[in-house]
Amino acid sequence: MADIDIDKRFDIHEIAKNKNADLDRFRCTIYCCHSTGCKSSGSDDIISLLQDAIEEYDLKDKVRIVAAGCMGLCAQGPLMRVEIKGQKDVLYKRLEPLIARLVVAEHVVPALKLEDGETFEIPEFLQQHVLSLDLPFFTKQEKVVLKLAGHMDPEDIHEYIAHGGYLALEKALKTMTPAQVVDEIKKSGLRGRGGGGFSTGMKWELAAKVPTVDEKFIICNGDEGDPGAYMDRSILEANPHAVIEGMMIAAYAIGATEGWFYIRAEYPLAINRLKKAIEQARAYGLLGDHILGTDFSFDIEIRYGAGAFVCGEETALIHSMEGKRGEPTLKPPFPAESGYLGKPTNVNNVETLANIPIILTKGAEWFATIGTERSKGTKVFALAGKINNVGLIEVPMGTTLREVIYEIGGGIKGGKKFKAVQTGGPSGGCLTEKHLDTPIDFDNLLAAGSMMGSGGMIVMDEDDCMVSVSRFYLDFTVEESCGKCTPCRIGTKRML
Repeated sequence: MADIDIDKRFDIHEIAKNKNADLDRFRCTIYCCHSTGCKSSGSDDIISLLQDAIEEYDLKDKVRIVAAGCMGLCAQGPLMRVEIKGQKDVLYKRLEPLIARLVVAEHVVPALKLEDGETFEIPEFLQQHVLSLDLPFFTKQEKVVLKLAGHMDPEDIHEYIAHGGYLALEKALKTMTPAQVVDEIKKSGLRGRGGGGFSTGMKWELAAKVPTVDEKFIICNGDEGDPGAYMDRSILEANPHAVIEGMMIAAYAIGATEGWFYIRAEYPLAINRLKKAIEQARAYGLLGDHILGTDFSFDIEIRYGAGAFVCGEETALIHSMEGKRGEPTLKPPFPAESGYLGKPTNVNNVETLANIPIILTKGAEWFATIGTERSKGTKVFALAGKINNVGLIEVPMGTTLREVIYEIGGGIKGGKKFKAVQTGGPSGGCLTEKHLDTPIDFDNLLAAGSMMGSGGMIVMDEDDCMVSVSRFYLDFTVEESCGKCTPCRIGTKRML
């Protein structure tokens, strides 16, 4: 990232203009997926080799290499997207260092020599590594939270600002009262994406109405604990600034001056990118005192969770942050009345906060046109298990299970018969073939005997034993029980 010009620290419009001009000078951008999944499959080596190849072919002024966030189709990783002006974007799959080098030599170099209007034909030996962008996996999704995932550098605040970042914060601070922000979120119909599905606007309203003695807190819950779930981790890896901006808008709306990210220590890449994003935001004066030249002051710190499943529940999370045992408490009082250190506290999930900037930018009415009557917007899911297209997806609420599993997910591995899909984590349930045409939203999944949860979806085929699946989840809940309440401490052991 370039050095910050302190004299222009608050002029995000000037920053966006300069960054866009900088990006325009490149004729080609190569986005290499650098999420946890692709990183574990070798994307570090690929990025290093790409940088060497660009230097070798003297293309540093024409081509930029970006270590991007999750591109979605994890089953085909490492993924790499080549974008050349005037040419159709090409997505490469299952990359190895040698193939990446050949992409530069046999695709990028000759394509850059073409005149405007000429098209480039991918060499036949590279075709087997090309992944069609016309697949239902891509065309059937609707990206809101994940819109910039895989299309920007998550470690560069300039790039986030160039894509319209922090304009929603500016709008809130300079043209709206806190009450108007709360009202806009209420009108959008956004419900908490952490599993409970409570109205986000109403939650903010409760916190905003609590008189401030000396301070209020806002906490971002990044303690993603469901087996097979990695939505929040991927969002933070791909676009940490969107979550920070959403958190700042929430703080303004409820009157908080201090924020905390509670994130499990098992997410080192997400933590690293979040740390960098917070440092960059501070350097620009987007965190700290008198943000964007207003009276609003706010800062953020990070706290690490040790991986306890129970700490995904907001009161247990708060106790953990206070250095106590991670145990839930009965409500009321709600955290909005007495939370962290006994002060009014609002807790929102990562995905919930990532929705906030775009709602303020495009408007509550726009957001409310997506989804169903009682479940607005989109939902990010982690598709896992016996399915061809394992990966991260985002679909409008109301999309059926059949569409997710057979169109976006590409069907069951090996052509086997679908048996069930587990949703909602250990607290959820298994939906069978008779539920395939169920529209996915908060109420329909509850009516079917499961729940939305945070968004994990584990698909099972005809070979899976449902008794074994039940035992696995009971093993998990017995192991993760904090032991405080009798139904859990004794009941889960009896069931097991």
